[in-house]
Amino acid sequence: MAAKRGGGKRIEPSFGAPSSGDGLSVSSDDRIVRPAKAKARGAKNAAEPRGKSARGAKRRRGGLGLFGRAIYWGLVLCLWGGIAGVGLMAYYAARMPSATTWEIPDRPPNVKIVAVDGMLIANRGATGGEAVSLSRMSPYIPQAVVAIEDRRFYQHFGVDPLGLGRAVFQNLVRGRVAQGGSTLTQQLAKNLFLKPERTLERKVQEVMLALWLEHEHTKDEILEMYLNRVYFGSGSYGVEAASRRYFGVSAKDVSLSQAALLAGLLKAPSRLSPARDPQAAEDRAQVVLTAMRDQGVIADKELATAISTPAARAASYWTGSENYVADRVMDALPELVGEVNSDIVVETTIDQTLQHFAELSIRTLIDENGAKNKVSQGALVSIDNSGAIRAMVGGRDYATSQFDRASAARRQPGSAFKPFVYQAALEQGARPDSVRNDAPITIGKWKPENYDGKYFGRVTLTEALSKSLNSVAAQLAREAGVDNVIEVAHRMGINSKLDRNASIALGTSDVTPLELTAAYVPYANGGFKADLHVVKRITTPKGEVLYDFRATDTPRVVRADIVGMMNSMMSRTIEAGTGKRAGFGWPAAGKTGTTQNSRDAWFVGYTANLTTGVWFGNDNGSPMKNATGGSLATIAWHDFMAAAHEGLQPVKLPGVEFYRAQPQLDAIISSSEDPAAPEQQQPALPMPPSQPATQPVSVRADDQENPATGAIRRPQAEVGGTASSKSILSIILGK
Repeated sequence: MAAKRGGGKRIEPSFGAPSSGDGLSVSSDDRIVRPAKAKARGAKNAAEPRGKSARGAKRRRGGLGLFGRAIYWGLVLCLWGGIAGVGLMAYYAARMPSATTWEIPDRPPNVKIVAVDGMLIANRGATGGEAVSLSRMSPYIPQAVVAIEDRRFYQHFGVDPLGLGRAVFQNLVRGRVAQGGSTLTQQLAKNLFLKPERTLERKVQEVMLALWLEHEHTKDEILEMYLNRVYFGSGSYGVEAASRRYFGVSAKDVSLSQAALLAGLLKAPSRLSPARDPQAAEDRAQVVLTAMRDQGVIADKELATAISTPAARAASYWTGSENYVADRVMDALPELVGEVNSDIVVETTIDQTLQHFAELSIRTLIDENGAKNKVSQGALVSIDNSGAIRAMVGGRDYATSQFDRASAARRQPGSAFKPFVYQAALEQGARPDSVRNDAPITIGKWKPENYDGKYFGRVTLTEALSKSLNSVAAQLAREAGVDNVIEVAHRMGINSKLDRNASIALGTSDVTPLELTAAYVPYANGGFKADLHVVKRITTPKGEVLYDFRATDTPRVVRADIVGMMNSMMSRTIEAGTGKRAGFGWPAAGKTGTTQNSRDAWFVGYTANLTTGVWFGNDNGSPMKNATGGSLATIAWHDFMAAAHEGLQPVKLPGVEFYRAQPQLDAIISSSEDPAAPEQQQPALPMPPSQPATQPVSVRADDQENPATGAIRRPQAEVGGTASSKSILSIILGK
């Protein structure tokens, strides 16, 4: 069988080989015949060189393939990049709280402090300025900010792809970061929610939060939030704080050139702050103005005007003495309204005009006499008859030192404390015309001496007080009792601890200018303790009252007759005593004070309208040179009080007219001039029944609350107010 099939030899098909006769073969005639055209092309191609044709075809195929592959792989990369981006956003989104819990954090509360006439004293808080709506601020501010920071703000959806692309292109061309791609919405999201970290996660979160802000708020709301929270340099957050800081005006009054300067600060607030580099700030402002013109926000004429009149920077900031008042207000807020969680408006008792006069009187004297008299600091407090603080200066310059010497510095008052010694003596039965012997005296181991070492022999208490004789004050303190002197001082308004020793007669226990001045107020208002306060009312910006000062039923702390005597005595200090330089044409009284080696110089005095205390000295307690209460302090007091009372009708001090008009008093004074006249034989003035000197004097019946009106009789609180026309005699006789 195998032999029949060829003996086991396998026959393979072949093409073009000679036929073996019995094998399988295929000839050319058995192949498929091509069409004529195909043959012609084939012939033509065959005529060309084989290598050249192959290279051309390969080039064409290679060129088309490279471009196609680039498109292909580009699409692939974009697809995978998009997938990666979505995944990355999903990952970072998972790390964030649920969007349902997102909310705009409260803006740090601002405390707006205003004077009695509504004028701004200061803004306090983390922002340094109140929030201002777009409708209330100058329209130039949002226009300038949008023009330079985000020109497509009203077109994009929170993220601006065109702006981002433009920023990337500019940065690549310039080889540095010349433009930022963040929108105002993204910047707000960063400021509201995120930490200032340069990470991919923070950037992704910023974008997501920006999209959320755009979904939840209108464009104007976003812009308003941004302008009220963004940092403008030099400690100013928000346009109101920055406007006050740099120009001394409210945001509603900002001019075009000022708005351009503010908008320009956003690029680099600290570096471009006009407080640090005015020229750099102005150069940047001109860039902003040009951008506003290019975008059609302003015309060429407005541009030229703004460039020719650049923003004028405020001459000073944080230097005004009203900042001492603002500090005191901030210290009082926790007790009045508790923790401040939202914006509030604090209405104070401060009169800005008086505050200006007070600051001028202190600063001018130190500037003119500081080197000559070796004095570097001063303080002034002025209080009206109700206890309202009308002016308070805590130092020469707030910018240099924020320590409030008016309410926080405790210094020895010296002879300015003596009125309480004399009052204690009067309450024990002494009178202004009582005579004491001014001579060297020894009390234990203490030997008080007069300021200039001179002694005057027999003198009335009026003369002794007007000349500030130390020996007589020491005698009176011993007679009245040190405990009684301390009780009188505390009753009148001194709150500091007073040392129980004989030298208290010369004011050796430390007090603050504020409390010492307040303790003189009863002499000015007829005997009532000062209900000391600086805050009148606290409200929300919408007018809701959170606190309203209500005058308490302040007691009468000194009898009306004693008030008259003290005023009669202390008015002589200004008329012919150590305080002569204080006189300015009004009925006034007061007392000078100078401590050992002239470390402190005081004058505390009053009219029927205002009680004002002045102090000069050095923080380190170093002695001054030729500076006494009768020099610098009385001059400053005179300058302030003369300005404060200008144009007002003079009002007499309570009780002085009565005591000076009594014939008995003239007889007493004339007899006291005779050294031989015994003191016990001097006629006494008609007096109401005396009360224990160690107890506060009770309020008279006509000082109590009126049942019909609910009103309490009180002294006039306004400067220049009309005083009571009753004389001390009519009060005593009940007329």
